[in-house]
Amino acid sequence: MFSDKKEKRIAAEPGSAQNRINEGTKLKGDVSSTGFFRIDGTVEGTVKTPSKVVLGKSGVIIGNLTCENADIEGRFEGNLQVSGTLSLRSTAVIEGDVTVGKLAVEPGATMNASCVMQDGLPKNTKTELNSSVDASKTPSYDRKSKVGNAVES
Repeated sequence: MFSDKKEKRIAAEPGSAQNRINEGTKLKGDVSSTGFFRIDGTVEGTVKTPSKVVLGKSGVIIGNLTCENADIEGRFEGNLQVSGTLSLRSTAVIEGDVTVGKLAVEPGATMNASCVMQDGLPKNTKTELNSSVDASKTPSYDRKSKVGNAVES
């Protein structure tokens, strides 16, 4: 009775599975999983996971990568979206567009990309928040008027 419930819960947990694409393996197409990836081969297409992706020294991704965290030692070309931390090791080569929450770069890494850092909010939400904050701002501090009032007193 209890073991049936436990098995169902374990199977439903995101990030519980590990996926590995070994060196010498080449995939073309879209790949998605709830578990994390270790890629030492080549993927041409889209890789999507709510977990972590590790791109080994011999690993190559040409296409799109969407994940929570990424640790890159190999080569990436395309659109990279990491909601958490992107770690670029010294052997990493990145080309394309990058959107990250946090960025860590070791000396020697190559990044020929446009990079946008955001706090996890979609761009539309950030724009709406900024415009509402701008509208509610009080006038800025005016030192001249404060100094003038102090001299008059």
